[in-house]
Amino acid sequence: MKKVYLFSTCLGTALMGKMVKNTILLLQKEGIEVIFKKDQTCCGQPGFNTGYFKDTKKIALYNAKLFNEDYPVLVPSGSCSGMMMHDYLELFKDDKDYEAIKNFSSRVYDLSVYLDKVLDIKLEDKGEPIKVTWHSNCHALRIAKSIESSKALIKKLKNVELIELEHEEECCGFGGTFAVKEPEISNAMAMEKIKDIKNTGCKYLISSDGGCLMNIAGTISRNKEDIKTIHLYDFLLKRINGEVL
Repeated sequence: MKKVYLFSTCLGTALMGKMVKNTILLLQKEGIEVIFKKDQTCCGQPGFNTGYFKDTKKIALYNAKLFNEDYPVLVPSGSCSGMMMHDYLELFKDDKDYEAIKNFSSRVYDLSVYLDKVLDIKLEDKGEPIKVTWHSNCHALRIAKSIESSKALIKKLKNVELIELEHEEECCGFGGTFAVKEPEISNAMAMEKIKDIKNTGCKYLISSDGGCLMNIAGTISRNKEDIKTIHLYDFLLKRINGEVL
């Protein structure tokens, strides 16, 4: 039996426990043993993006030590997987601990890539025909480069039609601390994203990033729009179980 670590992310632990559970169930259906470390913490991206490099290094080394066995580390978020796969290497490029971090980063996968390209997962769609659209998180798009696999998973579902956003590569305005530091700009960006979603005619928006979903869903709620947001791994499990969204 294959063994993997699951890095649940901060938002997964704090706000999206159901998504974390569904992620584990998806992997278990493929005969994977999932190891969940209860002492896991942040990937360090908020500190890294704000310039607290010394503190971020401590977090990275903690993660490398915690997930120390030679198993894949699966991450259900393009932001965090990109940070751990690539930004850690930049952070430690002239550091004595570079090789240890390089070894750790080489074991990190965005979950969608692991499901799509490593497991080549087969998904039996038991849901009714539906049209959905997709939001590409910035880090997943440009750093983790996992969007192709995320969409590939959706396209494996025979009764799901994926309608592309016209301005898919534009940020939703979350950006971690950016949404806190520049709330007016962030809100304007989120409103443009919602306009783009509405133009597709779809009532369901899927993404694999908790931060983006939280930001977009909050803006949708405040403006009383008839659009539902759902995390990719919640969506996949519901479809193969034949559950109503």
